[in-house]
Amino acid sequence: MAQHEAISVFDMFKIGVGPSSSHTLGPWRAAQRFIQSLNDKELLQQVKELRVLLYGSLAKTGVGHGTDIAVQLGLCGEDPVSFDVNNIDARISDIRTMKKLILSGKHEIDFDPAEDIEFLMSESLPFHPNALSFLVTLQNENSFAETFYSVGGGFVIKEGEAEVASSGVSLPFPINTSAELLHWCMKTGMNISDVVLENENTWRSEKETKEGVLNIWRVMKECIYKGCHTEGILPGGLQVKRRGAGLNKRLMKGKVYNNYDSWLQQIKIGGDNFNYILDWVSCFALAVNEENASFGRVVTAPTNGAAGVIPAVLQYYIAFCGGDTEEKIIQFLLTASEVGSIFKKGATISAAMGGCQAEIGVSSSMAAAALTECMGGTQKQALMAAEIAMEHHLGMTCDPIAGLVQVPCIERNTMGAIKAITASQLAMQSLPDYAKVSLDSVIKTMWETALDMNYKYKETADGGLAVNVPLSLSEC
Repeated sequence: MAQHEAISVFDMFKIGVGPSSSHTLGPWRAAQRFIQSLNDKELLQQVKELRVLLYGSLAKTGVGHGTDIAVQLGLCGEDPVSFDVNNIDARISDIRTMKKLILSGKHEIDFDPAEDIEFLMSESLPFHPNALSFLVTLQNENSFAETFYSVGGGFVIKEGEAEVASSGVSLPFPINTSAELLHWCMKTGMNISDVVLENENTWRSEKETKEGVLNIWRVMKECIYKGCHTEGILPGGLQVKRRGAGLNKRLMKGKVYNNYDSWLQQIKIGGDNFNYILDWVSCFALAVNEENASFGRVVTAPTNGAAGVIPAVLQYYIAFCGGDTEEKIIQFLLTASEVGSIFKKGATISAAMGGCQAEIGVSSSMAAAALTECMGGTQKQALMAAEIAMEHHLGMTCDPIAGLVQVPCIERNTMGAIKAITASQLAMQSLPDYAKVSLDSVIKTMWETALDMNYKYKETADGGLAVNVPLSLSEC
């Protein structure tokens, strides 16, 4: 780990396509980087043949996560931020039928996905379980190859390069641990979000940062709204029925609205009954992760598998706690991003490395800190909330049935959101100076737990629910 690794809010929150940040978005980015390497070396037009090798966790759950689909789209030069998700099936069908791939949209080669993408189930590379290699043969019969590792949250490392996000940057408030974050908060008197914003000014203007963060929220809320109004069965073969739309309809009780803003107003006037609010938080989280499971557009928060927790808690804050202002939304997401970056530096945000504690646990911790700061909690209370949320996710395994980000993943987002709200409430009613466990100690414990966890429970679909629930009975 680099000294004071610099990670931006836009490293933690990335716009992309579901269902997995490490198994879909990461391989897509890796394919784009490989194409860029070919372009940089002026080899693209010389490519005669291409093979893709998927190792370890990418091989075992790659089909369910759409890894092969993401790689093909990346090799074609498409971008996950802007590619129309409604065209995914048609594009992949064309490649499969024609057995042709147009690299970077410029150079056509023969390519049969069934033959040229290999799932090496029994092979794993030592650096990280999520590894993939691209091998090309050139017209002159020379070869060229590169290997990449998808290390969680859409972060990608090429073999041989250091793991430093947004490198070459010297931040005014360098932070690797929560103790360092608290040091800067105490020294300056600033909130967590203020410290983050000052660091972001190193990369771009404050105006650009705020506009970018609001764009992140735009994608999140569009995902919530779409998920709350889309019925049907999730793809992949488990026959899991989408529940977000049905729950939304029952909670709305026939109220009339025609867009997100009028929908939000109807939610607000529905009351503050505990069950009503609890149902809405679950609905928000279900909606996002059903979109994620359907190859929809989502935001890594910090991963795709945990993409519903932070939007659900933020939507709760907006709808029920008076947080419906741009400044509060920015404050929430900046605070959340910093907590996520500390987890990435001190442990992992990859389920293939740490189980589901690294995804749902981290997202719940991020949301808890953000909600606490926005509700007026102190910096210590925000970090205490983050600690409480993770402490009660320690050891959570990742055991997706059939390798799909559906069961138990979708429901886990609802639980992570509720735990975040509970953690925030506890912290707001507590004196952090008397807390027995610090955020840094729980991050250290999470990493040690990850190292001790059996590989079967690290996104391989080799253990847990993935092997104990008959596929015919596994509808969520």
